[in-house]
Amino acid sequence: ANTTTGVLTAYMRDYFLRRLLLVPPTLIGVTIIVFAITRLVPGGPLERAIMETQQMSMSGGGGSQMAGQGMAISEAQLDRLREYYGFDKPLLQSYFHWLGKVVRGDLGSSYRYNEPVWEVIQQRFPVSLYYGLMTLVITYAVCIPLGILKAIRHRTFVDNISSILIFIGYAIPGYALGSLLILFFAVRLEWFPMGGFVSYNFQDLGPGEQALDLLSHSVLPLTCYLVGSFALVTLLLKNHLMDNLAADYIRTAVAKGVSFRQSVTRHAVRNSLIPIATTFGQNITLLVSGSFLIETIFDIDGFGLLGLTAILDRDYPVVMGVVLLASLLLLIGNILSDILVALVDPRIRFQ
Repeated sequence: ANTTTGVLTAYMRDYFLRRLLLVPPTLIGVTIIVFAITRLVPGGPLERAIMETQQMSMSGGGGSQMAGQGMAISEAQLDRLREYYGFDKPLLQSYFHWLGKVVRGDLGSSYRYNEPVWEVIQQRFPVSLYYGLMTLVITYAVCIPLGILKAIRHRTFVDNISSILIFIGYAIPGYALGSLLILFFAVRLEWFPMGGFVSYNFQDLGPGEQALDLLSHSVLPLTCYLVGSFALVTLLLKNHLMDNLAADYIRTAVAKGVSFRQSVTRHAVRNSLIPIATTFGQNITLLVSGSFLIETIFDIDGFGLLGLTAILDRDYPVVMGVVLLASLLLLIGNILSDILVALVDPRIRFQ
């Protein structure tokens, strides 16, 4: 038995080492595709800089000083702009130049904020991480017991009422629900703030007041984040648990004298958690990506809104930083999912 356990442990170790070794080439593949797209799509930062310069020249009455054929800037100035934005080199050379800086811990500088990309991300990462962790913890803490209860009490009053509430919440988009919550609870009743992560005087408050201020700002956004995930996790667990409760091994366990409660908790629930563990890795990315629509409605300066703003503003260094971090978290999340599946289901063999 010890020999078999040692062999399986070695297989799992080798499997996860191979998965970790696949992370760098996968990241290179993803980032080079996105990097090529940023160079090929029209309306990039170079074109926008030229257009803004032309508009400033026309509004300032400098039309007679325009160099070339209607250009507001000279060819030398255009070359300096290409060098500034990194468009003076071929695609692959520019990519490997960016990749070399990333290896050294430098993600470049934002075109919009004129700050290092890593500092721009660091300012917004804790906000999305807070909402992501709270959503993840509350979802699993509530939905797993609720899914078990719904499977055991199938077609009872508790199951029917909870299903109605879950489907109503799932049918309402989070951003639409956010608008309604603000109008009713923030504007009309004035129970919660209209938006923001914390109040403007947050630093002047005591520890207890800071906790209450953060909680009051979190209730409405967290409600919008949770309504969609509740239905997925709850019904996924309920359906798989009902399938396992109807399986032969549960009937055999009950026939041999095992109580129904022990059959559910020790056998059926563990097998039903396998699909939950499989999808856990995908939720890791949601920790930081969030929802830019919800962040926009509640005026939350988070990671998701940063990515959308960077795309609209053609702030390509920030776009590449967001893609790199999101892809890395997704790959790590998939590995964590495999580990959780192996822990939940001992039949898994990574060979």
